[in-house]
Amino acid sequence: MIDALLSRGNLLIFLTLLLGLILQVFPLPEWAAQLRPQWPLLILIYWSMLFPERFGIFTAMIIGLFTDVMLDALLGQHVLAYAVAIFIVITTYKRLRLMHAWQQALAVFFLLMIERIIAAMVLGMTRGQTTDIYFWLPPLTGMLIWPLLGLLFRDFYRKARLG
Repeated sequence: MIDALLSRGNLLIFLTLLLGLILQVFPLPEWAAQLRPQWPLLILIYWSMLFPERFGIFTAMIIGLFTDVMLDALLGQHVLAYAVAIFIVITTYKRLRLMHAWQQALAVFFLLMIERIIAAMVLGMTRGQTTDIYFWLPPLTGMLIWPLLGLLFRDFYRKARLG
């Protein structure tokens, strides 16, 4: 069983999820931190679109919990947002796979906006915080990064699968 969990493909996917968590807390200058996309969610969207039977809502909830702990956010904020976004991906993955890269990027933008809307609602209800324009920029950054991320992960996956 351990061999199956640490097979080349699973190890690659685990490492990319770990990389997403690291990129989420990597220190950046103030202007760049405001543009930082939700890296764990972007990576979860990619793998859930490719393997919906292996990376589903439970995986999204676990990664969301790690994100909550690492960002010192309200426990469950990212869990809920990631679970909703990945549920949408799993229910529409066949359509998403057939889209062109720019269409997928637009769909990813809407998925990332769902995460931001849930985060804004949670922050508004629990801390009474309002959002500014910078709060809504990460989905745009994620949309612009999506085609490059897809190419990079597709290349990694093909090398791990064929190698």
